[in-house]
Amino acid sequence: MSWKNQSGGPWGNGPRGPWGTGPQSPGPSSPDLEDLIRRGQEKLRTAIPGGFGTGKGIVVLVALAIVAWLLSGFYRVEPDEQGVVLRFGKFVGTTNPGLNYHLPYPIETVLTPQVTRVNRIDIGIRTGDDPRRGSVQRDVAEESLMLTGDENIVDVDFAVFWMVKPAAPGSTEDVGAANFLFNVQNPEGTIKAVAESAMREVVGRTNIQPILTGARQNIETAVQELMQRTLDGYRAGVLITQVQLQKVDPPSQVIDAFRDVQAARADAERLQNEAQAYANRVVPEARGDAARITQGAEGYKERAIIEARGQAARFLSVLGEYQKAPEVTRQRLYLETMERVFGGMDKVIIDPAAGGSSGVVPYLPLAPLTGSTPAQGAAK
Repeated sequence: MSWKNQSGGPWGNGPRGPWGTGPQSPGPSSPDLEDLIRRGQEKLRTAIPGGFGTGKGIVVLVALAIVAWLLSGFYRVEPDEQGVVLRFGKFVGTTNPGLNYHLPYPIETVLTPQVTRVNRIDIGIRTGDDPRRGSVQRDVAEESLMLTGDENIVDVDFAVFWMVKPAAPGSTEDVGAANFLFNVQNPEGTIKAVAESAMREVVGRTNIQPILTGARQNIETAVQELMQRTLDGYRAGVLITQVQLQKVDPPSQVIDAFRDVQAARADAERLQNEAQAYANRVVPEARGDAARITQGAEGYKERAIIEARGQAARFLSVLGEYQKAPEVTRQRLYLETMERVFGGMDKVIIDPAAGGSSGVVPYLPLAPLTGSTPAQGAAK
């Protein structure tokens, strides 16, 4: 006898169940599953005359099953996802966001990985929640301690930002989402291992001083490029968007000594800059003085040569006049010399041929009367 012909279910205990009276929930009761099945069977009997056992009923059931199976091929891809279609487990193509269709299971299946979300992996540091202090960070020394090119130890914490690599245009092999799903079993673990290896390689060929000061951007770029080449070699379907250094310090055990060294190097660099500035100021001044002295000497040389040539020319001209009239020239030279010698001093003229016993010739000085200097009066 079927359950629908019994009054209280298979146990015959009425609506209370096999254990007697149970708790009754307040409000409207949920629909009975058996009642829903019974109503569905009755509607199917109405739609299929003769019941399910007839040939027509079987054909209708098979048709409904086929329609339902075909409709199961519709699927939706979200805006941040990409559909990866598999036919009997083999990759055959990708689909864009929106409503799409594939052959129903088990012929084709679809995977929808997120391809636009940027993911982050921290290396050398872990972030956790503390009930009292909130979010706290913990350093992981086995990941962050690295050896530099000059055999020093440095503590490097950094973050890697990555996403699923977009598919190459027109390519059916270099499909980022498919490579991401099938070529790497643990993508995050692989990316973390590759990032740590790349950072150790870049730090290992760089001295500690540039790492601690001005080479941070160069290190980030070099690590990003090396990671991308390595992951492309794995065909991991991963795009490294950014490598960001969080902290670059010496180990905590020797950080005080490193700070003293940094301060000493800063002082040395400051003193070198000051010395260079002094040299840049003094050297041009010295060169200017040397050029000025050289130019003065050149000018004196030219002047002396010109004066000597002028005196020589004057002497030659006087010599020519002397040879023409020796007595006149000699008298002229005597008078010019006397004028030059006595023109600037007080004079007393004594003429033995003058009348009187003293022989002093009266002299009227005109210079005080005219307001001119003795030299000017003598010149007149």
